[in-house]
Amino acid sequence: MNSSVNELESRLLKTGSERLALLGKHSDVLMQAYTRDEVPLESLSDSALRKLLAARILWRPDEHSGVKLAPKVRELIAEMLADETRRHVNADVAETLELIRALVHSYREARSRGEHWRLEQQLMRLRQEVDDLNGRFADAIDSLWQRLNSDFGFVSQLNDKIRENDRAQKQIARLLDGLALINFDELIELVGSDGSLRKLLISQLQQQLSHHYTGLREVQRRLIELMARFRKQQARSRLISGMAAFMREHPGFMPSNYARRSEVPALVNQAAPLNAAAAPALDRNLECQVLADLLHQLPQPRHTTQTVEAAAPAQAQESSLAAARQQALKQDVEHFYLSVIDQPQAEPVSALEYLHESPLEWPDEIWLFQVIAEYQGLPRNDQRAFRLKQQETQASAFNHLRLIHDVELQLAV
Repeated sequence: MNSSVNELESRLLKTGSERLALLGKHSDVLMQAYTRDEVPLESLSDSALRKLLAARILWRPDEHSGVKLAPKVRELIAEMLADETRRHVNADVAETLELIRALVHSYREARSRGEHWRLEQQLMRLRQEVDDLNGRFADAIDSLWQRLNSDFGFVSQLNDKIRENDRAQKQIARLLDGLALINFDELIELVGSDGSLRKLLISQLQQQLSHHYTGLREVQRRLIELMARFRKQQARSRLISGMAAFMREHPGFMPSNYARRSEVPALVNQAAPLNAAAAPALDRNLECQVLADLLHQLPQPRHTTQTVEAAAPAQAQESSLAAARQQALKQDVEHFYLSVIDQPQAEPVSALEYLHESPLEWPDEIWLFQVIAEYQGLPRNDQRAFRLKQQETQASAFNHLRLIHDVELQLAV
C-alpha cells in the first residue's frame, strides 16, 4: 500500500512539474490568447501545440473552431492579475446563464446605439463565457474518466471502490441537472434574429451539449458496469470470509459426501433433470412392422391443386421499377458527361440537342433537372473541370422567377 502511495505521489510531482514548465515556456503565447479570443497558432510549433493540448492548458471546443485557453487556466491568470471582469467567482451553471443573458442585453443595446467597438467586446466576452461553460463540463467529464482509470485502481478496499462509484454517480446527476438548466427555447427568444448570436448560443452550443450528453452516458454505462462487477466481487468475498470464519469456529469440520446421501439439500441439488433420448431401431426386424404401421397412420398433407392458366406472372414492385428507371436516367446523364469529355475542341454541348439526337425518350424537363443535379452532386474538384451554362429567362416583368430552357456543358480547359 505504501509503495502504491509513493508511486502516485511521485507521478503527481513529475506531471505537475512538466505542466508548470510548459506554462513558463509558453507564457507569451498564453497571455496573447488571454487578451484575444483564440490562441495565435503561428507562434507555436506542432509539437508544442500537441503538448499544450495533452496537458489541458489549451483546448479545442470542436473541430470547426480555433484553439483556446482552457477555462481553468484563464481563471488562474485572471486571479493572479485581479481581473474581475474575467474571473469566475461562482462556477454555478445558473450564474453563468444569468451572465450570458446580461451580456446579450448589453450586446443588443450596443447594436441599437451603433457602438461597434462595444459590440465586438461584448461578443468576445460572450464567446469566452460559452467556451468556459463548455470547458467546465468537458473538464468534469474528463475528471470522471480519470477517476475511473486511476482512482479506482489505487483504492484497495472493495467498499471504498463502491463509495467512489457512488460519488461519481452523484457527480453525473449534478452535471445532468446543470445541463437541464440550459433552455434553448428561452435562448432562441433571447437572441432574436441576430445571426452571430444564433450561431453561438443555439447551433454551436446545442452541438456541444449533445457531445457532453454522449460523454456522460458513456461514463454512466462504465460506472454501472463497474458497480455490477464490484457487487459480484463483494458477494464472493463475503462468502469466502463467512466460510473462513466458520472454519475458525469449527476447526474439525469435514464436509460430508453428498453423493452417497439419500436426501440431498436443495442448495446443492441444482442440476437440471436429464431427458432420456429415444430413436427408432431400424436394425431390429421385430420393430419394423410396428414402425411401418405408425407411418401408415400419419395423416397425409392435403395440397390444393392449381392450374397453370390460373397462375399469374410475378409483378415487380412499383418502388423497384421507379428505382430502376432512376438508375437508367442517371446512367444516360453520365454518358452525356462522357461525351462532353470526348469532344476534341472542348466546345459547349447542348443537353436538349444531345437528347433529341440520341434515341433516348426522356422528357425535356426531367432530363435537364438530372443534368443539373448530376453537376451539383460532383465534388468541388470535379466541378471545376466543367462549365455549366444555363439558358434562362425571367418569367415576366412582375415575376422574378427564372425559367431554364436549356443547359450547355463544356469542358474547362
